[in-house]
Amino acid sequence: MDARHLECFLAIVDHDGFGRAANHLHIAQPSLSQTIAALERDLGVKLFHRLGRGVVLSDSGAKLIEPARQVLRDLATARATMNSMKGLHRGRVEMISMPSPGIEPLGSLTREFSHRHPGLSIRVDAAFTAAEVVERVRQGAAELGLCGSPEPLHPPGVNALPLEAQDFVLVQAPIDGSSDSSDDDPVSMADLAGARVIVTPEHSVMRKIIDDVLAEGTDIHIVAEVAHRTSILPLVLEGVGLAILPESWAPLARRTGARVRRLISAPQLHVALVSRSAPLTPAAQAFLRVAESHAAVRNRTA
Repeated sequence: MDARHLECFLAIVDHDGFGRAANHLHIAQPSLSQTIAALERDLGVKLFHRLGRGVVLSDSGAKLIEPARQVLRDLATARATMNSMKGLHRGRVEMISMPSPGIEPLGSLTREFSHRHPGLSIRVDAAFTAAEVVERVRQGAAELGLCGSPEPLHPPGVNALPLEAQDFVLVQAPIDGSSDSSDDDPVSMADLAGARVIVTPEHSVMRKIIDDVLAEGTDIHIVAEVAHRTSILPLVLEGVGLAILPESWAPLARRTGARVRRLISAPQLHVALVSRSAPLTPAAQAFLRVAESHAAVRNRTA
């Protein structure tokens, strides 16, 4: 068993089959099949069950995913560490982020990171829940993850750096074409009675706020449920309904002409940067140092 075998195995897992995996790896499918057969002989187990023209993971294959990702991540860390001995001029941070932290503080962190290390780059994949971010970092699919939750995060198996606590705001279309976006007119949860609202799917923090208001008997009409957070602000501007969003969305909402109002007695979104407990690449370590500086500043001004 070598790194190439594991890379081929994970490609089949991530791309749902041999055909797509072979295209991703730029190899012929028979060669990929031979590689997996060799890996199965080496391990003495079947990693996939062949069902017609498709495959599904065996129990043994499912248990190999996390160790395989960690091995490849550790090898990448070793290579990056050796390259860094020549100076931290090249490298890439691989991370995953939920949508709202992906606006802010990701914007501020990336700006400062790029300023300090102009030769490094960052790749950010998407996730919708804190649990998904934590699990993918724990498995080694990413080194770092930005996530938000209603309570401070203390997930097992990864390190968590609290960055900031974001308030929630109410975002509305301009009234009578006005671009007034003053926050001087706060709104309470009870004031939402009779409102038409745009929500995110269940189990999100934003959806829980609306569900709690509904549970208290306040009459709210959910007019749209959207998974992609980027769809919410355009729907608000079209007059479909109002939305409750973390304050990270407020600057963008104001620039587009939406009205942003402070919510009274609303919960907060606790944003944290999670990192894998195994050694990080020098690039990821550099990003973590930027995040630590950001957290220190926010704590001083809180």
